[in-house]
Amino acid sequence: MSTAPGDDLTTIRVDQFLPHPPAKVWRALTEPGLLAQWQMPGSENFRLEVGHRYTMTSVPRPNTRFSGTVDVQVLAYEPGRMLRVGWADADPANPADWTITWTLEQEGRGTRLFLVHEGFDPDDPAQMTARTIMDGGWRSHVMRALGQTLDRL
Repeated sequence: MSTAPGDDLTTIRVDQFLPHPPAKVWRALTEPGLLAQWQMPGSENFRLEVGHRYTMTSVPRPNTRFSGTVDVQVLAYEPGRMLRVGWADADPANPADWTITWTLEQEGRGTRLFLVHEGFDPDDPAQMTARTIMDGGWRSHVMRALGQTLDRL
């Protein structure tokens, strides 16, 4: 994997402007019915409650050791501003143990949304492959799906 000097291989960082107010973006991040429109199946079981656990499913990716099932736990939140969840592969053979933090900041009439996905092991080739795939997915597919959900609200 080619990286620029100073790149942190343990983390993905996404900075996205959304032309919607923070309260609307917060709803899309935390209301189960809205989450189900842009995140993986199973996200409709989300509850904004520290310690709450639920499971999401996606396509397995053997080259990254991803089983297709993500165990999620709500770790922390600040209403309207920050949501932090833990993601772990349901297969104990996959050591993936990640933290996803969403932070919202008002910018004009819109929202600056920051995503930090932490916990990749730079010494594990499968995790570096997963990082590459997920970096592209967060920036394209996920942000596009989130934007489409927000546009429908």
